[in-house]
Amino acid sequence: MIKIGLMGCGVVAAYGHVPVIAASPKFELTAIYEPDPSRTESLQSTYNVPVFTEVDAFFQAGFEAVIITSPAPSHYNNVLDAARYGKHVLCEKPLATDEREAAEMIAVMERKGLFLFTAFDYRFSPAAQTIKRIVKDGLIGEVRSLRLSYIWNLHGKFADPASDDKPRKLNMRRVGRMLEGGPMVDCGVHQIDLARWWLDSEVTSYRSEGAWVDEYEAPDHMYLHMQHASGAHTLVEISYSYCFTAREPVSHFTYRLIGTEGIVYYDREAKIFEMRNSTGTTPFPFAKEKNFSGMYEAFAKALRSGLAGNVPTGTDGLIATGIARTATEDLIRRHSDRRNGKQSKEDVYES
Repeated sequence: MIKIGLMGCGVVAAYGHVPVIAASPKFELTAIYEPDPSRTESLQSTYNVPVFTEVDAFFQAGFEAVIITSPAPSHYNNVLDAARYGKHVLCEKPLATDEREAAEMIAVMERKGLFLFTAFDYRFSPAAQTIKRIVKDGLIGEVRSLRLSYIWNLHGKFADPASDDKPRKLNMRRVGRMLEGGPMVDCGVHQIDLARWWLDSEVTSYRSEGAWVDEYEAPDHMYLHMQHASGAHTLVEISYSYCFTAREPVSHFTYRLIGTEGIVYYDREAKIFEMRNSTGTTPFPFAKEKNFSGMYEAFAKALRSGLAGNVPTGTDGLIATGIARTATEDLIRRHSDRRNGKQSKEDVYES
């Protein structure tokens, strides 16, 4: 079995990574790093493994690879520590807070001869894998347009119900992810990665638009327009403010691919996954957009074979992070200029 260490044990680790590791015959969770000492006892009780608050003691616990699920601003130091101790890494998205950090993380790991993978688990959904085959086999002709949309409330603005006699508490999970860069940096990187991967075509230029529904530096509803070397256009729409104060919130997660000979449509809420072309309508088995189990199967194969295979690399993480971060920062700058009465130029970024 491959012994695994885990850095940061929050919500994503608890519902995604740890259950898959525990259920897999190929992995064994042997150590957790959690810098907050107040969580040590509860984590040890929950997962029945040693929990370390010191980095050096954690990396000396005898594991082969490390899973990084800590907050994004910690990823840079986490990866450099892993490189120092000669550990392969699977790091949650976004890989880093900016391109400079991501590039250095990749360079350090390469010099050490270590794997650095980005946890783009959307690639491993049976739905995403089917779309990859459809595009590769030309079943909808040449793909000219993609619209990838995920609009939701990020668990709502408030952590408690409405009350007439006291102020409401903010949902800190939502606050934290807005402060780390907003929806495109935090979540839209998945869709950016899928577009590149499905088309097997790099992004050559991109521009952004968005809206401020709530009061944060980053936009909480954002649109990213990307042009690919193939000539295709991708629109990524991500929202953390859709129904964010509604009593009965709804969300929408859809993929639309339009080709010269047909279309693919995926709708998570309606549980629709189909292809329509000249031969008719082909329904496919519905599957959720995430697949941690599939990602870990590929990760185990990479560690044992020494070949990256289908696992998204650090470079994949760098490209998605760079596009999302630059597009968001440009939108913030233009928004600030407008609020201050300045003329603002919309930038189109060449990749």
